[in-house]
Amino acid sequence: MSQDASLLTDLKEPSETTVGPMLEFEGTPISKILEQTLEYSRERDYTGWDYGDGMSSRFLQALPFDNKWVNLVVQELVKRPPVNVRPLFLVEKRRNFKGTGLFSIANLNFHQYKNAMGEQSDVDYLAESRALADWLIQNRSVGYHGFCGGHKHVLQMLDGKGMPNDPDVVSTSYATKALLRAAPYDPIYPTIAKTASDFVVQDLNYREVDGGAKINYHLNHPDTYYTINSGALGARLFVDIYDYYHDEADLERATKILDFIADHQADIGGWTYRIPASSSHLSMDNHHNGFVLDAFLRYREVTGSDRYDETIDRGMEFFRNALFESDGAPNWDESKAFPRDIHAAATAIQVFTAAGDLEFAGRVLQWTLENLYAGNGRFYYRKHKYYTVKTTLMRWAQAWMAYAMSEYLNAVARSQGYEVGDNPDAASSRQTV
Repeated sequence: MSQDASLLTDLKEPSETTVGPMLEFEGTPISKILEQTLEYSRERDYTGWDYGDGMSSRFLQALPFDNKWVNLVVQELVKRPPVNVRPLFLVEKRRNFKGTGLFSIANLNFHQYKNAMGEQSDVDYLAESRALADWLIQNRSVGYHGFCGGHKHVLQMLDGKGMPNDPDVVSTSYATKALLRAAPYDPIYPTIAKTASDFVVQDLNYREVDGGAKINYHLNHPDTYYTINSGALGARLFVDIYDYYHDEADLERATKILDFIADHQADIGGWTYRIPASSSHLSMDNHHNGFVLDAFLRYREVTGSDRYDETIDRGMEFFRNALFESDGAPNWDESKAFPRDIHAAATAIQVFTAAGDLEFAGRVLQWTLENLYAGNGRFYYRKHKYYTVKTTLMRWAQAWMAYAMSEYLNAVARSQGYEVGDNPDAASSRQTV
């Protein structure tokens, strides 16, 4: 019996009465589902449809005029129907910058998992991870002070239009994380990733304010509101770079950003999407609260500091009790259950894993597989009260679930005593400045 198989024999699927992680679903190991998810995505070159990609419609591009309201109508018509209308609108499939970062990490995690389990594979997951990391470097946004990227498709907004080269801190944060994860395999990755700090400081207007510091979500961000989760992911970017280079300036920036966000935690433990809350139709929605908590958890992991322990405890209690059902079903926000979104589920699997709550992470994973899994490595977009949107989005669904399952699998393996990590023979190691 292989190490992987012996590990599975001691674990059960989670339920209301079961304590512990789960590593199989309906007789199929989660590692096999992850393998199929990566296979589905790899066969399509990690290219597909995405949330909010309606402006990539060739039908829209063929119109002899450009009108903001027409653009918005098409963008929303593509995004919201219960069936996938993208083929009707001739929406182009693309590779997403943030999604590529998630796929790079997922492939690297799976490479490390298989090494720890002593398993051979026909797929070189390390080579896949590195090829995706190389793509991030080759397709980064140009003309800025450091490494950065964005969605790579046009976005129509009420106050302007986002262009393919426009970078944002959320996409950049995950791409930077991917390069730093791949750092043991090529010294060029961390060297480039470090420059993302300059992008955030100079291009996204890092500035100190009462109670801490702020950064912008993207270029030309209005000063009438502040997007909380993007600030948190900017702080996480600084923490990730600090973890590799130990530059105290990066840690100081992260601390000040998180101080400001901690001060704006609501009494019930969550965070609104924006400050002021009235500036967005979103309230304390699920996956954006997950982003915020992920940043605080990462800060504590890297620094060992108890600075945000109370913030984390209150936030995790709200996250679990208000934004999830006891069976692991993700609620939309603090007041609405539906729609139940694949991105919320995947983010939660990763966040509960990072928090060390593998039992509840497994519970969310099981709910997701029962409700949003099509089989053969393909995931659905959303479950509404009376129907399920069975569209598969490459970044929103596939990349996030591959990343979440890979983080979960490796954490479970480590909890069982397996050594899961970087290749000990890697050429480079952590550096300091």
